[in-house]
Amino acid sequence: MLLSGGSRISLHLRHCDLHSHLSCRFRYYSSQIVQLSFPSPPNPFWPCIEEQARLSSLSSSSCYASIPSESHREIPFFDSFSQQEDDQEIISDGLSPIAGGVVALGKFDALHIGHRELAIQASKAGPPFLLSFSGMASVLGWEQRAPIVAKCDRKRVLSSWAPYCCNTVPKEFQFEFSRVRHLSPREFVEKLSNELRVRGVVAGENYRFGYKAAGDASELVKLCEEYGMEAYIIKPVMDKNQYPATLSTSNPKEKGQVSSTRVRQALAVGDMRYVSELLGRQHRLVLMATDSKGFIVSNYKVSASKSCLTNLAPKEGLYEKCYLFLDQENAVECRVVIDTKFVHVEIADLGVSDNFGTQHFHFLQIEFAGSSS
Repeated sequence: MLLSGGSRISLHLRHCDLHSHLSCRFRYYSSQIVQLSFPSPPNPFWPCIEEQARLSSLSSSSCYASIPSESHREIPFFDSFSQQEDDQEIISDGLSPIAGGVVALGKFDALHIGHRELAIQASKAGPPFLLSFSGMASVLGWEQRAPIVAKCDRKRVLSSWAPYCCNTVPKEFQFEFSRVRHLSPREFVEKLSNELRVRGVVAGENYRFGYKAAGDASELVKLCEEYGMEAYIIKPVMDKNQYPATLSTSNPKEKGQVSSTRVRQALAVGDMRYVSELLGRQHRLVLMATDSKGFIVSNYKVSASKSCLTNLAPKEGLYEKCYLFLDQENAVECRVVIDTKFVHVEIADLGVSDNFGTQHFHFLQIEFAGSSS
């Protein structure tokens, strides 16, 4: 979505109780890692029944009263290819599309349970948005890496958060990093207040912002109060497992919190159970066929070149207890073999495999329930 002058916006969030937050502008919240169980085969569009029942029992008074009633309608992955970024120019004299919203600040590569907590918190204070920055890697000279969540799959993931977020699907917006990187902390908050007209901000207690990361959480609170916005600073969701075989302790910022780095490291060793705990869902790998690189389909197997990958794959190896989605409602059990050049999907059900060779796949969606062997 383009701002006047070409800036972009992207937003994201997380969860906390707000019982008396209207009477104060700054509170700390703590939260714990949630380990979810997944049905077999997994339903691709809804959380587990037990979790839905728990969420539906929560008092509606904990949600922001002015949020428009929005049913929990999943964005089917199979429709998402036609849904491009919500790029709309903001008329210079018009209203910001996120005016009155509450924005969560951060990087949202993995959309893990820590990010979800931010979204939950924002949804209790106002219409929730995830605000991040595009083009950071190219501007800062970082190595380009495959995303953890396929771009075409992000709306589906965010839609699955609706039961946690007052039945509201959080939306994403992005600032183009090159256009805001030189803003001081004050100038950044001023932009949120005066140009975007947001009502509140959610951030983790370790969040830093402004040119050369000059501002911290305490300064964010101070500046938001000065500009008439609410600020909610939240303690990070901690990872209680912290498998030593998976994690590197070389990062000085590593304090045991759930992070995208941990997700990447768990994928790198093929520990898919751990990945599921960090994400709050099973990892979904998406491969898309191209004119030059199609899929090789037989009666029981489909193979795809790694050049068809749209997001980060687990390490090379054999994965049992996986699921291949044939359409938006049907999944079949399979096992997956990842080698140096290909991803091979082998169908376990012989009844399904009889007609499997007639399928015409343009893309593959694979979810991993079992770890590498």
